[in-house]
Amino acid sequence: MSAAPLLLGVAFPFLMAYAAASDLLTMRISNRVTGFVVAGFVLYAPVSGMALEELAWHVAAGALTLVVTFVMFARGWVGGGDAKLAAGTALWLGIGHLADYLVVASILGGALTLAILYARTFPMPAVTARLPFAVHLHDTKTGIPYGIALAAAALIVMPGAAGWERLALM
Repeated sequence: MSAAPLLLGVAFPFLMAYAAASDLLTMRISNRVTGFVVAGFVLYAPVSGMALEELAWHVAAGALTLVVTFVMFARGWVGGGDAKLAAGTALWLGIGHLADYLVVASILGGALTLAILYARTFPMPAVTARLPFAVHLHDTKTGIPYGIALAAAALIVMPGAAGWERLALM
C-alpha cells in the first residue's frame, strides 16, 4: 500500500481534528501542528503522483492564503494559529478548491461565532463551571476558537480536492 492514502485518509484528518480540539481547549494552535500539516503535504505530493504544475498551484494556494491571513492577523482580525492553519490547509486543497474552503470555513465560523456569543449571554451551568476551558471560552474577553471552523471546512472540502480518484487507482 502506498503512503499517499495513509497520509490523506489518516494523517490529514487527524491533524485537523487535533488542531480543532487544541483550539477549543487552549485557544491556541501550535506551530508544531501546522508544521505537521505542511510536512504531511510535502510527503503526500510526490507519493500521490501529483504533477509539477499541479504542485505549483497547491503551493500558490498556500502562499496566497498565508499572505492574506497574515494581513488579517496583523490587523487583529484572526489569531496567528488560525492564519497558519488556513495556509497549511490551502496547501493541501490547492487553488481550485480554495474558494470552496474559504466559503465553507466562513459559514461554519460565522455559525460558531454566533453560537458562542449567544451562549455567553447566559450564566454558565454549574457542571461546566468546573471545566477550565469552558470557563475561558465563556469569558467575553476571550476570542473565538476559529480553528474549529477551519478544520471542519477542510474535512468537508478535502474529499473533492485531494485526488481521491487518483489514489483509488494506486
